[in-house]
Amino acid sequence: MAAAPDDRAASRVKLWDLPVRLVHWSFVLLLPALWWTWNKGDIATHKLLGYVLLGLLVFRLFWGFAGGETARFAGFVKGPRAVAAYVRGLFGKESAPVAGHNPVGGWSVVALLGLLSAQTIVGLFTQDIDGIESGPLTYLVSYDTAESARWWHDKLFDALLCLVALHVAAILFYLLVKRDNLVGPMVTGSRTWPAGAPPPSPRHAPFWRALAGAALAAAIAWWVARGCPV
Repeated sequence: MAAAPDDRAASRVKLWDLPVRLVHWSFVLLLPALWWTWNKGDIATHKLLGYVLLGLLVFRLFWGFAGGETARFAGFVKGPRAVAAYVRGLFGKESAPVAGHNPVGGWSVVALLGLLSAQTIVGLFTQDIDGIESGPLTYLVSYDTAESARWWHDKLFDALLCLVALHVAAILFYLLVKRDNLVGPMVTGSRTWPAGAPPPSPRHAPFWRALAGAALAAAIAWWVARGCPV
C-alpha cells in the first residue's frame, strides 16, 4: 500500500530573537571598524569601540544562559557524538533541518566568542608601540607585560580573521551546496521550515530579561573603561 501523502505545507518559524540578531550584526560592523581605527592610529575611537565590544560580549554570555531556547549554549553546544553524526549526514541528499545552530555551527559560535573575549581582555592591558596610549588596566601590570599584551592583541586578531573566513566559507557552502540560506534568518529572525517536517516552536525569553542583561553589560563595560575602581 502506498504511503499517504503528507499534506503539511512549508511554514515560517521564528528562530532568532532580536537581541541575538543585534549582537551578531554589531560584531560584523565592529570588527572592520576596530581594524580600521587601529591601523589609522585613531586609538581613542579604537578604545571606545573596544568598550562597546566588551559590553556586547558580556551581554551575549549572559544571553547564552538567560536568553531564549535557540540563544542558550545548552541548546546548541553538543557533544562529539552529535557533532560526528551531523557531519556524517551533512553531504547526504537530504539532511534534517536544525532549529538554531547545528552541532558544528554551535562550536563555531563558541570559538568566535572565545577569541573575541580573549582579544578584548588582552586589549585592556595593551599599550601602543610608543608606550603612550594604553588600555584602562595597564596600570595593573608591568611594562613588559603590557608589551606582551600588545603582541597577543595583534596575533589574536589574525586568528580571529581566520575563524571569520571559515565562518563565511561555511555560509557559502550551505548557500551553494545545501541550498540553505543562513543569512536571511539572521536578518529577519525566521526561516521557512520544510513541508513534512514537524516545525519547532522554540521558547523565547521575555523582553525585561534582555533589558536587565543590557544594563548589566553596560555597567561592566563602564566600570572596566574607568579602570575597575574599587
